[in-house]
Amino acid sequence: MRHTPRYLMTDPDEVKRLIRGNPWATFVSPASTGLVASHYPALLIEDEEGIVIASHFGRPDDELHELGRHEVLVIIQGPHDYVSPSLYPPGDLVPTWNHVTAHLYGTPEILSEEENYAMLTQLTDHFENGQDHGRHLSEDEPGTRRAAKGTVGLRMRVARFDARAKLSQNKPPEVRENITARFAETNSALASEMRRVDGVRP
Repeated sequence: MRHTPRYLMTDPDEVKRLIRGNPWATFVSPASTGLVASHYPALLIEDEEGIVIASHFGRPDDELHELGRHEVLVIIQGPHDYVSPSLYPPGDLVPTWNHVTAHLYGTPEILSEEENYAMLTQLTDHFENGQDHGRHLSEDEPGTRRAAKGTVGLRMRVARFDARAKLSQNKPPEVRENITARFAETNSALASEMRRVDGVRP
């Protein structure tokens, strides 16, 4: 990502917050056959120091990515949207795109079959606990264990990250407020991120 100091996110806690709120991730691997990309959920492991995520790949994606043999890039994409110059003063005509994005780098550790099932249980519980009449793998453990054999679990400690919160910080306060007000109508998540950067309670 372009290095613009005012947009840098350097606080690991902010990156963790981004992962929690946006768990659908893009995994990119420099495989021997060329770049490979896949999309899977990334669950933040809360009781670990640093940033640690867990996920799973459906077979044969694990082989396509040569999973565990090299460093991978995991992209977390938060709220984003087009910023029209119609929100700027006259004469300022250059549009842009506001976004919150993190690039996570690390070498995945492949989980054992038992560890993978435990991770899939944790992942499913994480999302089902917020659902009305949520379901759990334990309702049919033999059947869900058979299904789990079609997946490969991974755990990745993030060795480094590169993150940006590009949220019109280069604009005057009155213009930023105008942009935030527009997004409050059309993209409330992005408006909340802009208010956070401004130190305003969302």
